Amino acid sequence: MASEAPAGGGGGTEVRMSQLVLPCHTNHRGQLGVGQLLQWIDAAACLSAERHAGCPCVTASMDDIYFEHTISVGQVVNIKAKVNRAFNSSMEVKLKPLTPQTEEEKIEHSIAAERRRMRLAHKDTLKDLLTRSPRETELETRDGSMAVPAEKTRVESVELVLPPHANHQGNTFGGQIMAWMENVATIAASRLCHAHPTLTAIEMFHFRGPSQVGDRLVLKAIVNNAFKNSMEVGVCAEAYGQEMSTSRRHINSAFMTFVVLDEEGRPRTLPMVVPEPEDGERRYREASARKKIRLDRKYIVSCRQTEVPLSVPWDQSNKVYLSYNNVSALKTLVAKANWVLAREKEKVRMYTLEEDKFLSFRIEMTVCIPAAQAFSLLSDLQRRHEWDSHYASAELVQQVDDDDVIYHVVSQTLSHENKPQDFVILASRRKPCDKGDPYVVAFRSVTLPTHLPSPGFTRGETLCSGFCIWSESEEMSKVAYYNQATPGYLNYVTTNIVGLSSNFYATFVACEKFLLKNKDDLILRLQDL
Repeated sequence: MASEAPAGGGGGTEVRMSQLVLPCHTNHRGQLGVGQLLQWIDAAACLSAERHAGCPCVTASMDDIYFEHTISVGQVVNIKAKVNRAFNSSMEVKLKPLTPQTEEEKIEHSIAAERRRMRLAHKDTLKDLLTRSPRETELETRDGSMAVPAEKTRVESVELVLPPHANHQGNTFGGQIMAWMENVATIAASRLCHAHPTLTAIEMFHFRGPSQVGDRLVLKAIVNNAFKNSMEVGVCAEAYGQEMSTSRRHINSAFMTFVVLDEEGRPRTLPMVVPEPEDGERRYREASARKKIRLDRKYIVSCRQTEVPLSVPWDQSNKVYLSYNNVSALKTLVAKANWVLAREKEKVRMYTLEEDKFLSFRIEMTVCIPAAQAFSLLSDLQRRHEWDSHYASAELVQQVDDDDVIYHVVSQTLSHENKPQDFVILASRRKPCDKGDPYVVAFRSVTLPTHLPSPGFTRGETLCSGFCIWSESEEMSKVAYYNQATPGYLNYVTTNIVGLSSNFYATFVACEKFLLKNKDDLILRLQDL
């Protein structure tokens, strides 16, 4: 059963679906099959997308899916789907912009662009990690297990697309294709372990093209690599028409992670896999790289903000996910609804947000400068000492890419050890995606092996801070600074909140003077370029 929410904002696209789990939906353990669940999720998502687009929609991609709980016969599955954001690229149909209404919708709308950015960068991340990894395939030794040639796990199946498998335009449901892919992947996994495997995760699905009623889908699966307690199965779906002579069309690929559980529900040790020469060795190495990326992504992106340590080790393979976490954490903080005005002095306003574990503050003012120029000036930490008395210096350690930079910052503020503080900070910049979006400069601490804590400094950390700059007119901008205060910074924050200090006010006035002084120089430099 599916129902739709009333129109208006993101809620106008909301679709709720309730499904009773019947015996025909379950696997050998009497639990809801993943393939069936994927079909229900896909159906709800497509209904939601069609409600916004006003025309038929098909699934183009799905982010990582982790299966952490089991669902049994007689239980009801409730699925909620809602459009978070609409993107226009090279599509023939131009999608109307979405206006979020509730706090939850505003948060999801803000970070949807970051998720899209992460999806688009996934291939480059994998390629870069493989380039820096040894090319030789090393097989680990595993006690009590025989190595199984990957060729023995290969499975191939053919499915005929019938009308019940497709929408009213004759295009095969994405959920149906995913269900068929899960079936062959499960068979391939069982050929390695000679038991009933359990699917725990699916990496990003990307549909390369559609298939229609009457097509034959060829589904291929093989175990790419087996780790101690889990294995990765690669699945490929190809389509061809009624004429056997027509060439096959590659429509989808996916990578699924399986485990084998014992009687007590604990993962069993798996046999090793011997990869096939050449192409099999490539898949073997890529599976290891994808496992590292999955761990990075799940740890950095999926966990709650309070569970992320202040400083996360930075390297090439997790740079996309740290950048995502950096920007999405700030956008989530910005979208919170319970900000309270704590102080106002002339045109500088200070707001606070009290949550269970954090005290956050926001300082904002309106400045006579175009938003793009303010963004360029405030995103350069090497110039921050010109207006922020807390900064002694900021050394550019690494230019990660056009949008992400790592700095080593030395503060004027002394710690309780009577030593100056230093920070290693990732600065992530984002320009607006849509009209009304702010320019974003997000900061968070990271750990670099080249800049470990030194005896002469007390290493400080920042969890979530940064600037958001909104364009109010061609010459006016609203500049807001956000900070989720860490314990070492808390006393300083509360002193300003209660009015015992005007340090924040003085700093932001200095910031305004810096922006006004340098905006004309910036225009001249841009004209020279």
